[in-house]
Amino acid sequence: MLKNINPLLSPDLLHALRSMGHRQDLAIVDANFPCDPKSRVIRLDGISATDALSAVLSVMPLEVEEPATAWRMIADSKPDKILPIFEEFTSIVGQNAPGTALTAIEPSEFKDRASNSYAVVITGERRLYGGVIVRKGVIPPDA
Repeated sequence: MLKNINPLLSPDLLHALRSMGHRQDLAIVDANFPCDPKSRVIRLDGISATDALSAVLSVMPLEVEEPATAWRMIADSKPDKILPIFEEFTSIVGQNAPGTALTAIEPSEFKDRASNSYAVVITGERRLYGGVIVRKGVIPPDA
């Protein structure tokens, strides 16, 4: 057992998060997401994508030196369509990195980014477009 670690962070996920380098991406996707077997796949069946994102960001800093460091898919070819899950992702990202926006990208670009991510976390999320990609930042030295 570990203290102060969200219990949703499995040993495999903790290993991946610790192994990731600065500016590498992590994809958290829904249960229906097609995942290329060449990707490092971590399963969190039965866990929502929003709970997985909260758990991940409880230990992983987001990149803040780039204009875009968190992405979600465009729903139904309408960039301005905001689904409830997008609002939840935005809130979680904002709580962990104030001022960081969630960038909407085409589903094909999202899938390409996910396949090139350091790891893909497949959740039990059933909501459509229930995926998010986040870029790892750094923990600055004490001033």
